[in-house]
Amino acid sequence: MAAILLMARRLGRLLILMSLLAGGLAGCSALVSSTTQSFAEDLSTAILDNDDLEMIRDGAPAYLILVDTLVSRSPTDPYMLQQSAKLHSAYAAAFVMDSRRAKLLHAKAKRQALDSVCYALKNSCKLDERPYREFEAWSAQLGLKDAPIIYNLAVTWAGWVQANSDDFNAIAELARVKALMLQIARLDPAYDNGGVALYLGVLETLFPPAMGGKPEVGRQYFEQAIAASQGRNLMAKVMFAEQYARLVFNRTLHDELLEQVSGAPARAEGLTLMNTVAKEQAQRLLDSADDYF
Repeated sequence: MAAILLMARRLGRLLILMSLLAGGLAGCSALVSSTTQSFAEDLSTAILDNDDLEMIRDGAPAYLILVDTLVSRSPTDPYMLQQSAKLHSAYAAAFVMDSRRAKLLHAKAKRQALDSVCYALKNSCKLDERPYREFEAWSAQLGLKDAPIIYNLAVTWAGWVQANSDDFNAIAELARVKALMLQIARLDPAYDNGGVALYLGVLETLFPPAMGGKPEVGRQYFEQAIAASQGRNLMAKVMFAEQYARLVFNRTLHDELLEQVSGAPARAEGLTLMNTVAKEQAQRLLDSADDYF
């Protein structure tokens, strides 16, 4: 159980902002007006390019209510369901400390993400109820055009797993998340500026080799993530240090990666908010390095 809880905490750090960074859904639905879609995308961009975490925390509930209103007007529209799912998931992971409330928000996000896929793609309903082999076969036939909506589902689903890490049945669903991420990586290894590679790196380094972890495979994914964003995604280096370097007790690599993050600017298009969190996390890891190593 202790190992499961450690896994959940590590995964949770990445989930804080991955939901917001999940690929866009332009062209996903003809039901949403271009004005509404443009507004939602512009507001999400403004959030991602903001380095004021306090303002985002205080202002997010109002945006969630607004998105709920838009969903209520088009309850079967895949685009708005995905927007709502990823924002509720990100808000719950980043700012909700009460576990009961977080579980409710993540459950809502997961339900909306699954519904959006059901409405958008053929033969794609009730994916969480299908036998795993059938689910795996379904995911293997997905194409690159399906990647945005599937990536959002995978990230949102992982958030739900993290929120329910005290339930072994929930933990078991992480295999479905990984299957989706692997399919996206097969289609485009650099998808979402390396976001999919970053996620797979985390999944491969949740445990040491004796417990099924694959740290060297994880290292390859982390390096792919860094290369895909040309080093602009600072969270990739932070997770590389925390997940891999600490797992294999490589102090030199650990400090080198985190010092690079500390010295890098946070501002980068679409990554500013994530990078601001990454720089704070890098400093915490450097401050605790002597105790860890």
